[in-house]
Amino acid sequence: MLYFRGLRRYICTRLKRINTLLAVCALAYCLVLTTPSHADDDDLKTNSATLTLTAHAQQLAGITTLTLTPTTRQAEFTAYGKVVNIQPLLELRNRYKLAVTDNRAALARYRQAQQDINRQQDLYRSGISSKRNLQAQQAQWQSAQAQVASADLQGTAIKDEARLLWGKTLTDWAFAAPAQELDALITGQRHLLQITLPANKQLDKPGVQIVADASGNRSLARPALWLSVATQTDAQGASHFFQSDDNRLIAGMKVTAWIPEQHQALTGVTLPTSAVLWLMGEAFVYIKTSTDSFARLAIADYFAVADGYFVSTGLKPGDQVVSLGAQTLLSEELRGQIPDLDDDD
Repeated sequence: MLYFRGLRRYICTRLKRINTLLAVCALAYCLVLTTPSHADDDDLKTNSATLTLTAHAQQLAGITTLTLTPTTRQAEFTAYGKVVNIQPLLELRNRYKLAVTDNRAALARYRQAQQDINRQQDLYRSGISSKRNLQAQQAQWQSAQAQVASADLQGTAIKDEARLLWGKTLTDWAFAAPAQELDALITGQRHLLQITLPANKQLDKPGVQIVADASGNRSLARPALWLSVATQTDAQGASHFFQSDDNRLIAGMKVTAWIPEQHQALTGVTLPTSAVLWLMGEAFVYIKTSTDSFARLAIADYFAVADGYFVSTGLKPGDQVVSLGAQTLLSEELRGQIPDLDDDD
């Protein structure tokens, strides 16, 4: 008798589980049927059924929506580079200063030798000094003259080396007096960036302002001003020097730069950071489809900006996006997808 009772209980439990699974499958089928259609926009897709919340439930959950407005942004492309260590430039500057000092000393010796030879010539013409003394003084004068020429040549060679390695602008900064611009780089008030453009890209005009960040986060990027064309590069694209006052940068850091396309502007909408959700590596937002209905939509063609994310396709002005409480909607959606199976064993 106990055996038959146990068998009966086992069979009832299995039947209950089967009925529950059938109910879950039927519910999933209904959710698919109720998924909103966006066939007119390939970039706009729905990944869940419509969620329904009454106005009172929305208030309790803190759901806030934002009506999107049109926005225009400059198109950008991404480039990469590094924070340059200017120590080699400073070494060239120190070598140049030593060459200038040697030149001044040689010039002083030359002037003294010039005075001495003039005196010896007067003495020789007066018969007071011998020709041998005059010739010895001429040799000293010629040696002093050669030292001046050598010091001049050394300083010119150092300047040429600096221009070859760093370009005219940075060389002028290093060898100018006073060197206020270079002092800003030495003290860390500014940092020198070398950005290499993709092979198929170029700067439309000098003086362009870009933004750059060492972490690769567009929303944290700081402005950097164009300085000059770099004379060396380790990649196929053109390389440029920029200067940034971002105090988070340290020499040697790799940086990501976002460079504006001068002749191309994009139209779209801007989403606040709080409106964007991340799930399985994709970005989503919730839009309000009716008074008490919400749908989760994947977004594409977006990039981070200082005030959130700019989206050029998929969403349009006038759409109502959940700006606060989107995480609550996602939790509710995911909770509704988990079947509640009771185990009576």
